[in-house]
Amino acid sequence: MLLEVNNINVYYGAIHALQGISFNVNEGEIVTLIGANGAGKSTTLRTVSGMIRPRSGSVVYKGEDITMTACEKIVVKGISHVPEGRKIFAPLTVRENLEMGAYTRSDRSEIAASMERVFASFPRLKERINQLGGTLSGGEQQMLATGRGLMSRPALLLLDEPSMGLSPLLVQEIFRIIKEINSQGTSILLVEQNASMALSIASRAYVLETGRIVMEGKASDIANDPKVKSAYLGI
Repeated sequence: MLLEVNNINVYYGAIHALQGISFNVNEGEIVTLIGANGAGKSTTLRTVSGMIRPRSGSVVYKGEDITMTACEKIVVKGISHVPEGRKIFAPLTVRENLEMGAYTRSDRSEIAASMERVFASFPRLKERINQLGGTLSGGEQQMLATGRGLMSRPALLLLDEPSMGLSPLLVQEIFRIIKEINSQGTSILLVEQNASMALSIASRAYVLETGRIVMEGKASDIANDPKVKSAYLGI
């Protein structure tokens, strides 16, 4: 098993944000977490990537307990986090943003090869390689944030709301690329408000409600559940 999250409890002051949640990601999977705003999805990703410390419970990656590991060391171990809202470096060029994603690596030729792989998935970034990140469109910034996340050569990519604020056409494009990244061997833990799109590409899904996992199973089964349909799919 690639990732095991065991009974984690996270607090923001007095607020019990994650209430004993457990889930896992196997190698080669796309696993999605769906739920309403404030359900705890982003908090879950931040806990896995070491940005937040749980009060109790554990995060185990490739059999190693990384619960208290510094987030920069978690990147080195093979987990990369593409945050909600893109968070690109606006004053840096596309090339410089991608190079920042490879800051844990030192082999220049391998970094260059990784950049070419990113450009193969996101040709538009190659066209804008010397453009400042802040001048890119929303869709291009999402591509850049995802490409930057791939530059550390992660085994597990954490994607937080990759379709947020994008046009329907770009949403289709981003999800096509997520599937492509997965097919090349990267496992993906996906947090996404667009539940129908997320469930269409995931192998398994977990539904979060106010800090608790209330449903889990094959993504196709979750997508066909009447409660999920009415609550998250607008059906």
